Amino acid sequence: MAEVTVSELAKSVGATEDRLLKQMKEAGLSHTSADAVVSDEEKQVLLNFLKSSHGEQEASPRKITLKRKTTTTLKTGSGTGRKTVNVEVRKKRTYVKRPQEEQEAETEELQAAQAELDKALEEQAALEKARAEQAERERAEAEAEAKAAAEAAAAAAEQAAPAAEPETPAEPEAEPAAEKAEEKKSEPAPQPVRSSYVDDIEAMRIAAMERRKQQVEQEARELEEKKARVEEERARVEQEKKEKSKAAEAVKPALRRKLETVPEERARDDDEPRKRRGRRGAKSGPKKSSKTSLYDQALEVFEDESEKRSTRSLSRPTLKIKPTHGFKRPTGKQVYEVQLGETITVGELAKQMNIKAGELIKRLMKMGEMVTINQSLDRDTAQLIVEEMGHKVVYVSETALEDSLVAQAQQVEGKEVSRAPVVTVMGHVDHGKTSLLDYIRKTKVASGEAGGITQHIGAYRVKTSQGEVAFLDTPGHAAFTAMRARGAKATDVVILVVAADDGVMPQTEEAITHARAAGVPLVVAINKCDKEGADPDRVKNELAAKDVIPEDWGGDTQFINVSAHTGDGIDALLEAVSLQAEMLELKAKVDVPATGVVIESRLEKGRGVVATLLVQNGELKRGDIVLAGQSYGRVRAMTNELGKQVKEAGPSTPVELLGLDSTPDAGDEFLVVADERKAREVAEQRAEKERRERMQRQQAAKLENMFADMEAGERKVLPVVIKADVRGSLEAILSALADIGNEEVSVNVVSSGVGGIAENDINLALTSGAIVIGFNTRADVAARKLAEQEAVEIRYYSVIYNLLDEVKQALSGMLEPELREDIIGIAEVRDVFRSPKFGAVAGCMVTEGIVHRNKPIRVLRDNVVIYQGELESLRRFKDDVQEVRNGMECGIGVKDYNDVKPGDQIEVYDIVKVAREL
Repeated sequence: MAEVTVSELAKSVGATEDRLLKQMKEAGLSHTSADAVVSDEEKQVLLNFLKSSHGEQEASPRKITLKRKTTTTLKTGSGTGRKTVNVEVRKKRTYVKRPQEEQEAETEELQAAQAELDKALEEQAALEKARAEQAERERAEAEAEAKAAAEAAAAAAEQAAPAAEPETPAEPEAEPAAEKAEEKKSEPAPQPVRSSYVDDIEAMRIAAMERRKQQVEQEARELEEKKARVEEERARVEQEKKEKSKAAEAVKPALRRKLETVPEERARDDDEPRKRRGRRGAKSGPKKSSKTSLYDQALEVFEDESEKRSTRSLSRPTLKIKPTHGFKRPTGKQVYEVQLGETITVGELAKQMNIKAGELIKRLMKMGEMVTINQSLDRDTAQLIVEEMGHKVVYVSETALEDSLVAQAQQVEGKEVSRAPVVTVMGHVDHGKTSLLDYIRKTKVASGEAGGITQHIGAYRVKTSQGEVAFLDTPGHAAFTAMRARGAKATDVVILVVAADDGVMPQTEEAITHARAAGVPLVVAINKCDKEGADPDRVKNELAAKDVIPEDWGGDTQFINVSAHTGDGIDALLEAVSLQAEMLELKAKVDVPATGVVIESRLEKGRGVVATLLVQNGELKRGDIVLAGQSYGRVRAMTNELGKQVKEAGPSTPVELLGLDSTPDAGDEFLVVADERKAREVAEQRAEKERRERMQRQQAAKLENMFADMEAGERKVLPVVIKADVRGSLEAILSALADIGNEEVSVNVVSSGVGGIAENDINLALTSGAIVIGFNTRADVAARKLAEQEAVEIRYYSVIYNLLDEVKQALSGMLEPELREDIIGIAEVRDVFRSPKFGAVAGCMVTEGIVHRNKPIRVLRDNVVIYQGELESLRRFKDDVQEVRNGMECGIGVKDYNDVKPGDQIEVYDIVKVAREL
């Protein structure tokens, strides 16, 4: 802290110089003037004096309050409609320092309590020792007495041996000895003086031991009774078995003799007339044969035995067993190994921890996470809750199968050869990128582009004087930023086309940024040098400002002046590209499975999914199984840029192939795999992962939009269904539409896809009230009929900025108009008259504009608004009029206001609605 003067210190503390000097004098400081210097020690002396004078004796505060404030941000919406909400959390904690006397008193109390506890423990130990010694003495005395009693009983038994058994007289003699021992045991032993606390503990312990002893004795008695009953039951069962075997042996001889006479009795029964047997059976029933009766006798014997067994089994005494619980509680908590990937749903996490999902949701709510059973949790949150519940976390990779496929593809060894460079042409709209490439290819591609601009990534392999070169033509419009970025990632050299008559434009700067981010060398082609007003030096100066320095200025970037119309400088441009490629020493493997990148994809009627691929390594052959993003399939056909069928494609070769199951995204990497089943599994895993991430984003967006809608009212949404010809254009449209809108209006893409407009799209638009947008696509006959019947609007576009402009106009029409006030007249009050009907009537002169009868007004006094309302009457002389113009007198009655005074001004204004625009 620097030294200050008395005057500066007085200003900083907010006191006068005289008062501060007086206080310093009372504190014993020798400062008499305002220019005297005050040191840090003198400031401390003054501070201590002021504290003591205000009643504060301690230098350090006894009470400290700590406040903590954390601020986090919550982003809502998307695109230009994103909002940032600040969430502030305040925490407050107070620490109080207790006086030294209280701390010392508490310490003394603790020490006294500890001493008392130690004393009680010593007394209890002495008591235990005395009791053990007493028990040992009693046991020794009891053994001695029992031994003496046994010897006396043995002597008495020898004398009276003929009269009784030896055991009988011993028992009455042993009883007194045992009773004496018991009495001695029950006699209280001398105990030392104990505290009441120790006595209570000892009494409780002895009572518990007695109860436990009685319980053990009771259980032993019950066990002996149970054993006796089991032995009795076992003896009875053995006796029954013996009786049964005796009865069976008695029946066997008679049964054997009867079985020998069975054939003779059966023959006699056959010779007897049937009618007689029938009548006899009808009258008196069938006659029992001796055989039947003998069998019945045998059966009766066995049935009686079985009945006896069943009766005995029913009459058996039930064993009373003490009921005990069969379930034993686990001795320790069960710890599970929970496998965590990048994300995991709440339901799956609860299942792995063997708990209910509701319990897990409660735990997460206590942690501040409001989740549902199907919501996904990130790895950090899931790890935190798993470890808190005492389980073990095991990390697993969701992309293990995908990584294994990539590793297998990379492990294949092949021969490295030189490959052709992949060159991307970038630049601003209408700077001549496609025309330049068209001259190189000797074709007329530019004439077929909608609106004169390229809206797809074109891939071509061209034979030039410097060798073969693969060209990628990227769109230049602002909406195709993502497509240009993908072009930069797949390329080796970038040709930046800049028009000599237009200079550096926004998309030119964007292309430079993408090329630098990808680490790709630049070759600048200054186009349209043959036009009037062309200024290549201006282009060089503007690019030099963007840190793109020409070689002739000492930089490392080649600048070539070209003309796509006349062909001037084309050879020099190709030579510059070839030089850059030689410096890069481009290599690629052959005779290995192909890898590369998806340039474009579309859906064609009759052909299915058509994907444009750029092979970067290896060889792609017909019949290979290709995995590209979430799509997979076997290559059924391949065509080159000229539309000719090819059987294989090497490095740096763009081809169109058929056979994928869905349209992959432009920019997805592809590789050739050997197992179609693994390819399908990887594609399904990627689709599932994207679905989970999309659901998570939608849930977060719903939550954020809910708070935003609560603050700013309900947001208006324009629902649309979009169909495009290729995947890249669709992505560019979706990205551009996401940036259109604000906090009041936005675009909701109900559905999007590649291909023509079908009936399903019309039905979806009808359900959601959306409009259907077709970009370079058309609706089929059935879809058109359904759209006409249901009055569903279909819009067709072939140029992207026309589509965006019309969507922006539609959103602007949904905005609430702005209300603007226009002052249309001012009347000055000259005098005030009283009327029994209207009250105060102001006699006015219209000084500006026109005063209307049905317009709102304001009353101004000294240019300050004192009342706002409307006119009750407007008269000129005795007539009611609707308006009074400038320079004319009139009488004005203000409704519900009678405090009008001369000199006031009555301002008449009108509210005008002004349409807003995005």
